[in-house]
Amino acid sequence: MKTSLRARAALLSVLLLFVLLAIWHVATLPKSVSPAAALTPEQIEYAKLLGKDPQAEAKSEGFPTLSQLGAAIAANLRQPFYDNGPNDKGIGIQLAHSLARVGLGFGIAALVAVPLGFLVGMSPLLYRALDPFIQVLKPISPLAWMPLALYTIKDSSISGVFVIFICSIWPMLINTAFGVANVRREWLAVARTLEVSHLRRAFEVILPAAAPTIVTGMRISMGIAWLVIVAAEMLVGGTGIGYFVWNEWNNLSLTNVIFAILVIGVVGMALDALFARLQKAVTYVE
Repeated sequence: MKTSLRARAALLSVLLLFVLLAIWHVATLPKSVSPAAALTPEQIEYAKLLGKDPQAEAKSEGFPTLSQLGAAIAANLRQPFYDNGPNDKGIGIQLAHSLARVGLGFGIAALVAVPLGFLVGMSPLLYRALDPFIQVLKPISPLAWMPLALYTIKDSSISGVFVIFICSIWPMLINTAFGVANVRREWLAVARTLEVSHLRRAFEVILPAAAPTIVTGMRISMGIAWLVIVAAEMLVGGTGIGYFVWNEWNNLSLTNVIFAILVIGVVGMALDALFARLQKAVTYVE
């Protein structure tokens, strides 16, 4: 039954993809009459004197076709790691910079949030003391911290890591505290009856019970981190997939912009799938 449902869902996904591609193809069919064709030679010459080229604009205007997007994908994937200078790097290099920033910021956030979440979840006093600070800092947009980070750190790459850290810490902290605080009382009572030490109880009772909730927080944090790094790199520039999008937009290459958007989506889906598998692995099924 489950296999049949999965197969039908896959078939429906493929059909939806074909429908979307068909709509794209129809919407980007060339117009029968271009604006430049409607102009007389005198009008075209006059437009050129004003610094405009109607014929070039007619060629460049419009949404890219599927064939143009396919050519852009092939060109970018043919040499993903080329490096011809600051503003001309392959998609592989840009993606590696973004993943490195996300990984570093996310890792530091995990090292802070998980232990602190354990303490907050196990101590009602600490929870009440820190809750006002968490509620004030949590809604702040991560990008709002960027000017302060650039002013204090004075390095755009490290500032990007800081922004990832600040956006990743809250879901992990809150979910860890919630998971620890909601461990079954029966399990804790058994541990106390057996006179299990606090350290052993934390690692052998509380951590396995709270692991699914902790990984859920990590999964949410990773999704937010990957979302934020693109916007952060658009602001600070230099390298990264976000900078690639902004640079291609400045180069008026809408095809490469769409290609980068697809890459961002595929990588985000892969990261989410990774944490979904990890969440499934640590979930205890009775």
